[in-house]
Amino acid sequence: NRTVVHSKGKGVGLIDLFRSGGVVMWPLLGFSIVATTLIFERGWFWLQLYQQQDRYILQVLELYSHQPQAAITSLRKQVKFPIARIFLAALTLEQGTPEDFRLALESAAQGEMPLLKRFNTVFDTIIGVAPLLGLLGTILGLMASFSSLRIGEATGESATEVTTGIGTALVSTATGLLVAIATLLFANLFLGLYRRQRAAIESYSGRLELLYRQYYREYLTRQGKPAGPSARQ
Repeated sequence: NRTVVHSKGKGVGLIDLFRSGGVVMWPLLGFSIVATTLIFERGWFWLQLYQQQDRYILQVLELYSHQPQAAITSLRKQVKFPIARIFLAALTLEQGTPEDFRLALESAAQGEMPLLKRFNTVFDTIIGVAPLLGLLGTILGLMASFSSLRIGEATGESATEVTTGIGTALVSTATGLLVAIATLLFANLFLGLYRRQRAAIESYSGRLELLYRQYYREYLTRQGKPAGPSARQ
């Protein structure tokens, strides 16, 4: 019985704590739900990317060095990877020179950047606005405290109202900071993963470009016309 009563009291305490934070607790709750949902989405995205993409792209580069057409066919089956889409944009050029090939790689890579940085603006908004909402709750709580304070009354109902107002200020401020700090930690993590992925794209693209230039020179020697392995489809 004591355990049940304690559990119920704890649940009621959390609800009362939320209510004591004032009206700003609702948008803070919304921010926390949005941030949690997006963190799980981005976490799943990066987990899949780093578990599968790097190993697959290394296999494609190795395959392209011996069988260009087989590598292109393999890439078309794995367009879920950003680097695969970048490679295909360049390898499917018709009559592409090395300069055209590089431009296609760079353009396709730029097109993939928004996907890799997805929801960064939302994270930045939550990080900036959540503490401000907490500060707003602080101001509202202090206003409630001062409005209930009467000159010459230091005990009783007046003191209770003052304490409640201060509690409101503290709860909303702490909640706003907690939401912002948690979101900031994950946003920085995803930013680091984005930078690593961008560096990997540049590295893999450079390796593919070198292979393409080699095949391009060989093809010109054999055929005597400007064409590359990607045009032999």
